[in-house]
Amino acid sequence: MPKGKKHSAEQIVRHLRDAEAGLAAGRTVGQICQEIGVSEQTYYRWKSLYGGMKTAELRRLKELESENLRLKKLVADLSLDVAMLKELAEGNF
Repeated sequence: MPKGKKHSAEQIVRHLRDAEAGLAAGRTVGQICQEIGVSEQTYYRWKSLYGGMKTAELRRLKELESENLRLKKLVADLSLDVAMLKELAEGNF
């Protein structure tokens, strides 16, 4: 079995939606996990991370996470620039 991510976030949301329908139909979590091909621990982790989310909400979450990462890098670069300028200004006096 290959290591790493096996399912995309959209697939996980789809699996969770199907699992909710299966639970409502009377199947057990173990049966649903066998169909999906994951352990119960993975199912519950997915449920805590993505439970109740729709695909559009997931896309928006991913967009916000990437924007947040971009802004953090920008702030780090600007902070470094400010620190370098302060050091240069102190050395010139």
